[in-house]
Amino acid sequence: MGDPPFVTVMKPYLRIAAAVIAAGSLAVWAGLGRNTGWTKTSVTEMRVDPVTTLEFPVTEKRFVPGVDALAIALAAAAGVFGASLLFRSQSNLNS
Repeated sequence: MGDPPFVTVMKPYLRIAAAVIAAGSLAVWAGLGRNTGWTKTSVTEMRVDPVTTLEFPVTEKRFVPGVDALAIALAAAAGVFGASLLFRSQSNLNS
């Protein structure tokens, strides 16, 4: 009564999935602004009026992931990697 065949090959796939989640979340975080603060759903930028040359704030709706979103994604990757530790490797099954 051994383990089902999919269980014996699950470990490397879970580790690959963890690496993809970690790398993908880092790429998305860096690509969308590399914000080291909290996640923002709107960004305020200062613009200059061409006629009066006065600066004024303009609020733009834009998603900028922060370190909290990055931490959640990396925790998910760590969870998937941790789940891979629950499965036996194929070398342990042959002995």
